[in-house]
Amino acid sequence: MKALILAGGRGKRLANLSENSNKCMLRINGRHVIEYSLDNAVDAGVEEIVLVVGYRAEEIINHFGISYRGKTIKYVIQAEQKGLVHAIECAQSAVAGADFMLLLGDEILKKPRHREMIEYFSRNNAFVVCGILKVDDRERIKKTYTLVKDADDIVYRLVEKPHTPLNDYMGTGDCVFRNAIYNYIKFTPLHHERNEKELPDLIQSAIDAGESVRSFFICEDYTNINSKDDIDRDFTVG
Repeated sequence: MKALILAGGRGKRLANLSENSNKCMLRINGRHVIEYSLDNAVDAGVEEIVLVVGYRAEEIINHFGISYRGKTIKYVIQAEQKGLVHAIECAQSAVAGADFMLLLGDEILKKPRHREMIEYFSRNNAFVVCGILKVDDRERIKKTYTLVKDADDIVYRLVEKPHTPLNDYMGTGDCVFRNAIYNYIKFTPLHHERNEKELPDLIQSAIDAGESVRSFFICEDYTNINSKDDIDRDFTVG
């Protein structure tokens, strides 16, 4: 199991805050945002970290070098920021046939359970496990995705940025994949507005082909850093 951390985008919605710095290198609680994902990867017990970088890539590479807390870091350059699925595709050679856990370099989770998610993935022989949480405010789901699942946590449908969320389940970028997910990138449609391939559509392509996809409650709270309001939230990760 490897960790694939995506940190290629600028974060244009942060305006001048990310003009001269990769948004993953912004500081929250005295730490670079990406360090939270690096720690989650190491604490989950992965054997190696693959880090996809793009905008101001040298800032991240020069700061972290080739290892973090004893785990080797391999870098992949995403020359053009064409979305999350494109970033996953860019990393295929570096992932080198291994199953992998996906994390985002601009997220913070409260009481994360990544090691348990990997164990759940293995125990249930799943093809994909989607990390989710329950939220009181469904407006938050409109920024990520939701899913439809049964009582056994088998997922049947994912919906990217739903206009009207179907339930209280908020999807995160934290998922565990069989390496064979790469076989489904070519079947993933381009989003009609953003002209990029979206993570929920990639996973849905696997579901439609009969693969086993499950959900797992990954944390108590989740923030993807996309605005000044996100930075100003009261974060407690422990």
